[in-house]
Amino acid sequence: MERAAQRGFTLLELLMVLVIAAAGYALVVRFTAGGVSGAELKSAARAVAAGLRDARGTAIARQESAALVLDLEHRSFEVSGRGRARSLPGRLELKLYTAQSEIVDEKRGAIRFYPDGSSTGGRVTVASGERRFLVDVDWLTGRVSIKEGG
Repeated sequence: MERAAQRGFTLLELLMVLVIAAAGYALVVRFTAGGVSGAELKSAARAVAAGLRDARGTAIARQESAALVLDLEHRSFEVSGRGRARSLPGRLELKLYTAQSEIVDEKRGAIRFYPDGSSTGGRVTVASGERRFLVDVDWLTGRVSIKEGG
């Protein structure tokens, strides 16, 4: 008398399914958690650039210097004299390169624009992990540009 074929999964097959599921879960968590999306990163860089352009326009219109003050610790910025700060996503990494005279302390600094449109010049780096945008300000013309990478 032949034995009827047994139905079901072996222990080895069940373990393989669990290993594959755990690996998939680990990949999903790694790529979706803890970082800033590409759209958020680009949006933050554009917001900083818009703030810099606003400061330049304010300096030209009022015929007095104006600055964009960046708070690295709280990830926010404001145009001097405007009184309203703009917040950036908390998971961003920010770096500011500016003239020594515009550094308030180790967590705050500014890029200043003058009535003729020129500026102290500088760079704000907006990053998340390996992705980054460089918001540059030309000291002679005050022109604001955004570059990816670097």
